[in-house]
Amino acid sequence: MSEVAAVRKPVAARLAVATLFLVNGAGFANVVPRYPELKDGLALSNAALGTTVAALALGSLVAGVLAAPILARWRSAGVAVCCSVVLAADLVAIGLAGQWWQLAAILFVAGAMDAIVDVAMNAHGLRVQRRYGRSIVNSFHGVWSVGAIIGGLAGSLAAGAALPVPLHLGIAALVLVAVVITSSRFLLPGHDNAERAGRARRTRPPFAMLLALLALGLLCAAAALAEDTAASWGAVYMRDSLGAAAAMAGLVFVALQAAQTTGRLFGDRLVERFGNRAVARSGGIMVLVGVGMALVWPSIPATLVGFALAGWGVATVIPAGFHAADELPGLSSGAGLAVVSWVYRLGVLAVPPVVGLLADAVSLRLGLVVVPFAGALIIVLASRLPR
Repeated sequence: MSEVAAVRKPVAARLAVATLFLVNGAGFANVVPRYPELKDGLALSNAALGTTVAALALGSLVAGVLAAPILARWRSAGVAVCCSVVLAADLVAIGLAGQWWQLAAILFVAGAMDAIVDVAMNAHGLRVQRRYGRSIVNSFHGVWSVGAIIGGLAGSLAAGAALPVPLHLGIAALVLVAVVITSSRFLLPGHDNAERAGRARRTRPPFAMLLALLALGLLCAAAALAEDTAASWGAVYMRDSLGAAAAMAGLVFVALQAAQTTGRLFGDRLVERFGNRAVARSGGIMVLVGVGMALVWPSIPATLVGFALAGWGVATVIPAGFHAADELPGLSSGAGLAVVSWVYRLGVLAVPPVVGLLADAVSLRLGLVVVPFAGALIIVLASRLPR
């Protein structure tokens, strides 16, 4: 790569990757507000709906192990675009599902495509970051959060307007596919390892490499746990344990998402100034102290503030973990990302039942102790990140 090309900042490629993150965040978020209608249309019980939706996580785990060889065979740009198109088209199939097993199969495909897209677009985003020579990956994840908000609002508006589910999801799919195809022409050309050329990188022993990837996967899982717990249990805790009104109960997740989005949009500046390790450790402290104090002295305001601090605290952790995994020497582009992504998805899938068991055995307040524990884990495992 020439000296001029090395210092040129590919602004168009950065915008194209940001667009992929936006589409990925907005896509399935359109479906979530329509779950009640899908449940009624297929005459599903709560247990049946939960089992059907679990196919989404199962698909992501199964396909997660395939992401690395797929990226090794095809470039991250092509994989991200093709799988994003399939994922958007899958929305149409969700709207047309006539049986529970059909919906489960469609969600399995959606989970599989999402796992591969996640690795591919992050791998390409890190390519762009190497061209920039400074941290920009947090802004991509911030745009994903914005996309999720846009998709959730679109789905809610469609539901409020009584727009038929197939029509709503068909329109959403067409828009998303058009946006993805338009952005694809601005992605970086060439091999995914092009920006690594000429860099001296000492290869670690295989066992040390595996330990590093597992540690980074656990780090990302701890960060995702705080977000997932707020989504799964926040409203229930506010209503049943703190006596919050229905309109107030859902604000836990809103507070966390808003703080996390803000933290990601400003996270690159913090990382550039203080480094990934210091920012992640500070974030772990915010999770531990914020949610920990809210559980020790339970109240509605303390819970909202505590989970908002947790959202800000974990904002940069997963992007930092992905970056560290992709920079491990001796691995092809996307290989470390795929392993870390699989480990953290497995952790997120395993923890919610633990919270439920603790809630049933003792109290939900005790079950939520997993969040401060996740903060402590982030503090410890942040040492695996570059300074």
